[in-house]
Amino acid sequence: MQRRSFLQGTTASLLAASAPALAQPARARTLRFVPQANLTILDPIITTASVTTAHGYCVFDTLYGVDAQLRPQPQMAEGTEVSDDGLTYSIRLRDGLKFHDGEPVRGSDCATSLRRWSQRDSFGQALAAAVGAWEAPDDRTVRIRLRRPFPHLLRAIAKPHSSPAFMMPERLAKTDVATQITEMVGSGPFRFVADEYLSGSRVVYARFDGYQPRSEPASWSAGGKQVHFDRLEWVVIPDSATAAASLKTGEIDWWEAALSDLVPSLSQTRGVVVTSLDPFGLILGLRFNHVTPPFDNVKLRQAILSAVTQDDYLQATSGGDPKTYRQCLAMFPCGLPGVTELGSEMMRQPPDLARARAAVAASGYRGEKVVILNPTDNQYIIPLGEITADLLRKLGMNVELQTMDWGTVTQRRTSREPVERGGWSIFHTTWPGSSVTNPAENLYIRGAGANGWFGWHANPELEEQTTAWLNAGDAQHAQLLLDDIQRSAFRSVPIVPLGQLFPPTAYRGLRDILPASAPFFWNVRRA
Repeated sequence: MQRRSFLQGTTASLLAASAPALAQPARARTLRFVPQANLTILDPIITTASVTTAHGYCVFDTLYGVDAQLRPQPQMAEGTEVSDDGLTYSIRLRDGLKFHDGEPVRGSDCATSLRRWSQRDSFGQALAAAVGAWEAPDDRTVRIRLRRPFPHLLRAIAKPHSSPAFMMPERLAKTDVATQITEMVGSGPFRFVADEYLSGSRVVYARFDGYQPRSEPASWSAGGKQVHFDRLEWVVIPDSATAAASLKTGEIDWWEAALSDLVPSLSQTRGVVVTSLDPFGLILGLRFNHVTPPFDNVKLRQAILSAVTQDDYLQATSGGDPKTYRQCLAMFPCGLPGVTELGSEMMRQPPDLARARAAVAASGYRGEKVVILNPTDNQYIIPLGEITADLLRKLGMNVELQTMDWGTVTQRRTSREPVERGGWSIFHTTWPGSSVTNPAENLYIRGAGANGWFGWHANPELEEQTTAWLNAGDAQHAQLLLDDIQRSAFRSVPIVPLGQLFPPTAYRGLRDILPASAPFFWNVRRA
């Protein structure tokens, strides 16, 4: 209790320090938001961290966005012309677009941005394999010349989550994709206030007066991004009780990830709204390091997969409220058309632990240390690591659970060193269901190896199947390939799916918050 009182006092001081004493009308023009985790990586192309994607949408814009049905819609683009042979896409930019430094947005900026994004993102990599050239014939045009048809091109550059194709100035977009960009200059609806950024404490944005919203109503990442606040402040509050108290007293306006245990109390607080904004939910997952022992062994990964009980993880993260989660024995979000729970055979519920222990022994595991990275400041993930550590110990494995903040996890997971030299074996994560709706963008199961996502899962068969899916000529063939891709993923076990969560968010004094896979700060108004 004393700790909570101290934290609440600390937060009050932080909130007071994050802006000068303001008259009430000025306070009303500031939106104060508590993100789900600390923002440590600013470059939204170099990481898939959700908090960085949310930051990216403040600062940067995209050529295309998606509406509530996840259909591509022009955003920075005025429109697109496609040649008769389907090999040339000419994207015309809207008039008057400019960056925060006052420079106009040019076709060369966008072509270079697309090239950099395509080197990192899984859907972008699939597109890049079909691209002959990224070009800018003039300042208002981006031209993509293909070597072969790629029917999903607009869908790729419009993807809403986990490394969207954000546009930035050419001088920044020329940065090597292995190097993080730290200068935040975009053409989005907010300017990043660099001199007020303090990792672990606050992030500040100011409305960009030079932004020209589209005329259509806002819908997910598409439409008119009308900003109704002069200033946006992210206040980092790792302690959930402190965040809840700050929301109740009106010190903050919006808490992105309301702790399920505190939802009943928040729901009874006058003026506080608790709801779920993402209809596709969050997918919970266990990610292996495939390039270092012991999980470079597919038989061991299969043994772990067979031992998992999704309900253990889901109840721990949801507070046991069955309305906020569902089991999902699939590599794609359950509830989407065509997604079948093809993991039901390998993930029998309830699992047979004696059989799983025998499978671990038969795999050749010889007591190698398993290092699990576990963040203390991400309420959805911290119980996942604890449950996995307990499960692996029951299976006879040598486990070390290392606790750290989420920012450190996102940095540590880039290491390919053995665990004795600072490497890792497992980390857990969540990803929006909207970011893994098809095989090309589901980087969590892609098999690109060294060029793939952290964990570096290599599966040439799966990559070939994904290419075939991209080129499928009809829906029936695409469905057969989708099923084959799932079966291949369950055989090689790039991840262990842990279920589907529909987490609550909480706010007060606000209206018109958009349903989406990330917190969007346009369209939001004071109630």
